[in-house]
Amino acid sequence: MPDLLLELFSEEIPARMQAKAADDLRRLVTDKLVAEGLVYEGAKAFATPRRLALTVHGIPARQPDLKTERRGPKVGGADAAVQGFLKATGLKSLDEAKIQRDPKGDFYIALIEKAGRDAIDVLAEILPVIIRTFPWPKSMRWGARSGKPGSLSWVRPLHSIIATFGPETEEPDVVKFSVDGIETGQTTYGHRFMAPAAINVRRFEDYEAKLKAAKVILDPQARKDIIFADAKELTFAQGFELVEDQVLLDEVSGLVEWPVVMMGSFEAEYLAIPDEVIRATIRNNQKCFVVKDPKTGKLTNKFVLTANIEATDGGKTIVAGNERVIRPRLSDAKFFYETDLKTKLEDRLPKFEQIVFHEKLGTQADRIKRIERLAAEIARLIGADVAKATRAAHLAKADLLTEVVGEFPEVQGLMGKYYALAQGEDASVAAACEEHYKPQGPGDRVPTDPVSVAVALADKIDTLVGFWAIDEKPTGSKDPYALRRAALGVIRLIAENALRLSLMKVAASALAGLSVNPTDAQKLPSDLLAFFADRLKVQLREQGARHDLVDAVFALGGQDDLLMIVRRVEALGKFLESDDGKNLLAGIKRASNILGIEEKKDKRTFDGAPEAALYSLAEEKALARAIGEVKAEASAAVAKEDFAAAMSAMAKLRPPVDAFFDKVRVNDDDAKVRENRLKLLNEIRSATRAVADFSRIQD
Repeated sequence: MPDLLLELFSEEIPARMQAKAADDLRRLVTDKLVAEGLVYEGAKAFATPRRLALTVHGIPARQPDLKTERRGPKVGGADAAVQGFLKATGLKSLDEAKIQRDPKGDFYIALIEKAGRDAIDVLAEILPVIIRTFPWPKSMRWGARSGKPGSLSWVRPLHSIIATFGPETEEPDVVKFSVDGIETGQTTYGHRFMAPAAINVRRFEDYEAKLKAAKVILDPQARKDIIFADAKELTFAQGFELVEDQVLLDEVSGLVEWPVVMMGSFEAEYLAIPDEVIRATIRNNQKCFVVKDPKTGKLTNKFVLTANIEATDGGKTIVAGNERVIRPRLSDAKFFYETDLKTKLEDRLPKFEQIVFHEKLGTQADRIKRIERLAAEIARLIGADVAKATRAAHLAKADLLTEVVGEFPEVQGLMGKYYALAQGEDASVAAACEEHYKPQGPGDRVPTDPVSVAVALADKIDTLVGFWAIDEKPTGSKDPYALRRAALGVIRLIAENALRLSLMKVAASALAGLSVNPTDAQKLPSDLLAFFADRLKVQLREQGARHDLVDAVFALGGQDDLLMIVRRVEALGKFLESDDGKNLLAGIKRASNILGIEEKKDKRTFDGAPEAALYSLAEEKALARAIGEVKAEASAAVAKEDFAAAMSAMAKLRPPVDAFFDKVRVNDDDAKVRENRLKLLNEIRSATRAVADFSRIQD
């Protein structure tokens, strides 16, 4: 079957837009093909700085013919209805229609046949529409073509369009159309400097091979692989190690069509700057990778750059040019760092009194005071040093006013640690200055030092309580203050450090520093707790916990203690993987189902203890005895928070439950016996609720 080759050749496409643009092109074209009845075999899109390309193979040469039936008026119906039916269906007379029998009468049916069109004609219709409406995040219009003003909105000026279609065994045809005066053809261009001549292509294999010969690597992943492998080899050859950076690699691969990796250097005196500042300087300004000495783990005065040309001088001029740019940048960074060191962190704090955090939540200085107070309180609860936690909370935001963080916001917190150490602060205080922002995402490290944990919790809980108090909660996909991330951070800090902490009490304490309506103040902690519960469900599910087990534990309430909930879910999951767990679940659900049916029938519940005197069968007595023992044992284990032991206790119910359902008829003819047996079933349900609501667990 025929294949399509499409290339949109333009001026440089921003690297950050290329991957999505390639995916959008593939999606838009293939979706439209399928909608037109042209089901293809495969498609792949590519992007370089100067082109978007797409190949779709296995497209049918022609649309399938369509046959549809259209129901018309009743036989003998009004003439106006008949004439409308004939006109709408294209029939010349009712003789061309069929008659279909129906319980409501006989109706005319028109069989409409629509011949499929050639795929190349369909492509000529859909491709220009896709190009004109392409969803660039930012686009532009440019000057006139052939004396007419340009009308196409594209990311950068579009110069040419390749569109060919045909089977492998034949010469492909050009899909004829034009966009803003640009006619489709078979011509593209190689590397801007090394092979700028026009290239005539036929199909994808021919296209990709000729581009490579013209110094263009079409596949972005292939360019990444070349850059990464060459950079690793170059640094290793000199006894160094590349500092890997996937985000930078993605960006750099979008800046070049023919990657050539080189190494430059800078003066060793700049190594006095923190490694992270050197990396930010070189990365942000020159899109270069930094290099470390594997013996020390510290950066060396080398960097790796990626050029887009094979220079005749071996790259000496390119390397020298990058060195000339990097040198003053590092000089600026060194000046900023040394200037920052001259002012102590606490001496910067008065400026925060003039900086508004939020109009309803006061200044940054107000917020720092709240965090200090809350950090001290949390420190007492988790066994952290209160004085150190208070000091760390006092200094943690100060680096926001430094020169280095002003230039490189991504090193906030980290620079606070360096400046704190430089002025002689305790190591835990300095670490907390960096770590109080953590974790900032699911892959970020969770602090373990108690001082850092106390300040990190205080920072996040103050944010959550504050914005909750002013009714700035997340809605739908909108979360401008990253409150979901803050809540997940609190959850991970508590769970991964195994902390016993009452969120209700801490949230209520955080409220004390805010001016809110008393009624709202009473409602706030419980509202916020529900938000934490939702976030914890998300976190547990992402970790692989079954959603029904999470719901079964949450159904018991007590979401105030997140660590206990996590442990319950873990223990419940392990229990239900065992044969005892699976079989007991079946018995409990059977009891719950019977109770549900009978409660609905009687319009009442069967609460209350059953009467031992009404037990007539050994299986009833054995089950009642087992329930009493298990209740006591499981409750004692739960009180000790030994959930594995609680599950083991529950497993003892399995034999008597199985025997009860095997030998005992619940709906006895004697009403009192029936009620007593239903109460016994309710006891099963009640006993297991010490651990979880088993009725919410799926089989």
